[in-house]
Amino acid sequence: MLLKRLTFAASLCALFFLAACSGGGASESSNLSEGSTPVVQSAPRTIYPMPPTTTKAAESNRTPHGWTLLNNSHQKLADYAGQVIVLDFYATWCPPCREEVPHLVRLQKQYEGRGLRVIGLNVGGADDRDKVPGFVKEFGIPYQLGYPDEQMVNLYFSDDDRIPQTYVFDRTGTLVKRFVSYGANMPAELERTVQTALASEGKQAAIKSADDSTKAIVAVSH
Repeated sequence: MLLKRLTFAASLCALFFLAACSGGGASESSNLSEGSTPVVQSAPRTIYPMPPTTTKAAESNRTPHGWTLLNNSHQKLADYAGQVIVLDFYATWCPPCREEVPHLVRLQKQYEGRGLRVIGLNVGGADDRDKVPGFVKEFGIPYQLGYPDEQMVNLYFSDDDRIPQTYVFDRTGTLVKRFVSYGANMPAELERTVQTALASEGKQAAIKSADDSTKAIVAVSH
């Protein structure tokens, strides 16, 4: 199972941190051992997961993938309908994950008022869970953190199990973009993706408001 593979990677990293996690400047095209986490210098791939996840599917329980927050409440994508969601899969021991976190913190603070919700999901293994509170303090993380269900891990990591992996969903729960690993261009591209999702929804809301106004006028006229 992919979750067990990720847990195994965490154990390897704890034993061989410098060798397995520092990356040594490795690029995405490098040959890497299974489950290793490179420090990617080039721009990450941006591809869609298979199969795609949508709010509608989650609501129908055909794909009941979710996560458990630190307060033990269980959530799923459908619970955040109407918001733009950034799901980030990370581990506290992963160098590129740690490099990405300050950018996620900034995004949450800057766009929270417009409906952005960043959620960090830890896939660092059982031994990594005790390190999460210290991780929160170290980076001043204001967004929600939790642990994904095994079914969710199997789906989202079905074609590539490197971390970090970052998914952006629009307000309807439709996947907009997926980022695999981390590179110098990733923060700017992620922010552009978030901005587009927020702006697009604003246009849709304006159109809906206009349609509702027209329907109201027609109803009164009759």
